[in-house]
Amino acid sequence: MTSRRLLFAGAFGAAALLFVALIFVPVLFGASQFMFGGGGAGSGNCVDTSRAGAQPAAAADAGAIPANYLELYQKAGRAYGIPWNVIAGIGKVETGHGTSRLPGVSSGENYAGAGGPMQFLAATFKAFAVDGDKDGKKDRYDPDDAIPSAAAYLKHNGAPQRMRTALFMYNHSWDYVNLVLDWAKRYVGGDFTVVQSNGVECKDNELPANAGDVVRRVLAFALAQRGKRYVFGANGPDAWDCSSLLQAAYRTVGISIPRTTFQQYPFGVKIDKGDEQPGDLVFFNSGPGTSSNNPGHVGMVIGDGKMIVASCSTCVPNIGVKPYKRSDWVGTTRPLARPEFKNRLAEAAARQPGG
Repeated sequence: MTSRRLLFAGAFGAAALLFVALIFVPVLFGASQFMFGGGGAGSGNCVDTSRAGAQPAAAADAGAIPANYLELYQKAGRAYGIPWNVIAGIGKVETGHGTSRLPGVSSGENYAGAGGPMQFLAATFKAFAVDGDKDGKKDRYDPDDAIPSAAAYLKHNGAPQRMRTALFMYNHSWDYVNLVLDWAKRYVGGDFTVVQSNGVECKDNELPANAGDVVRRVLAFALAQRGKRYVFGANGPDAWDCSSLLQAAYRTVGISIPRTTFQQYPFGVKIDKGDEQPGDLVFFNSGPGTSSNNPGHVGMVIGDGKMIVASCSTCVPNIGVKPYKRSDWVGTTRPLARPEFKNRLAEAAARQPGG
């Protein structure tokens, strides 16, 4: 599916909403991708998805939704296991629940080619269209069809377990995601949480007991990035690639390692396979320009044969805990074994109470 939703295309009061979003709604970057409300980097992105598709009760603000639209949002929510208020949030931001008089809402298309109350591009609607009223037609201008089609599109992109990702795929803007969820919370009185599990498992939260304080701090940062996106060349905080994640993790303890995998491999002290320890870097013959002596992919050892790694944009999770003992494993290095780092760590340990 290559068609992309365009930012606030044909949205009701689009200019005003965008102004409010940019000033009052922060782009929360990766922290907001753990869990909307109550989550954060320290959570390790481990979330409970058991109520991800629960249907909350409508609150006072939902009374402003036209009755026929409210019924359709709730029906679509039940049918696709997606909280109805999130679908309603989309309808509000896009066209004011179909009340906007802007071009492309009741007929035609706006400047971006979007049409209908849920602002579908023609190609996207064709791919995900639902005949909601069973009249033998799929019409993007008919809310009976457009609203369940929006739910089907969210479901395709991972909702409700990956709600923020699904909303981002609906319209590629984190400001848009935050604004939709703001309305979703208002419609149910604020007592509402969405999840962004991305396949992260709670059992991987524990830090290795045999690691020193510095390594544990490095690993804690890296593990807190689980569930965020892999984007080649990204440097955080909402997305990383394999080497930038590890560079940032070491930076949290004041240690600077090179940026790219090709630079990181010769930087650390080589360690024999089988002697790796938490915090070591493991390298793989994977990716463009890679070879057995010039590996192109890297992860960080946690222990018990596992690493924290930013894998790929289509992997679930993009960033997560995975085995490193695989056929393309080239070797292991230990950045902390470099003399200048060993001396610095010894000095830091001596300054600790009891040191």
